[in-house]
Amino acid sequence: QVQLVESGGGLVQPGGSLRLSCAASGFTFSTTTMKWYRQAPGKERELVATSYTVGGTTNYADSVKGRFTISRDNAKNTVYLQMNSLKPEDTAVYYCNARLFSTTFWGQGTQVTVSS
Repeated sequence: QVQLVESGGGLVQPGGSLRLSCAASGFTFSTTTMKWYRQAPGKERELVATSYTVGGTTNYADSVKGRFTISRDNAKNTVYLQMNSLKPEDTAVYYCNARLFSTTFWGQGTQVTVSS
């Protein structure tokens, strides 16, 4: 079955960095668009970054452009989110996402807290 397992969250000071990982299984990772979302307390889940399979194209929310980088390792079936220059407003639960045919799959999420 499809599984998405996030890791790498934690507590970091403003201006710090974290790298999130999402290990995928149960589907053909190399041909699947992968996304990172986040949800802050009291807010709707928002799309943060997308990794497309064609040409290595990526896309980012305006709020994270220039600070976050999504990448993927198809040999390891893993997608990453490198987060630099973190701000308190980046505090959220971060989720990995894959859409296969008409079904959307989510990981369990990993908490990122940016605070001094």
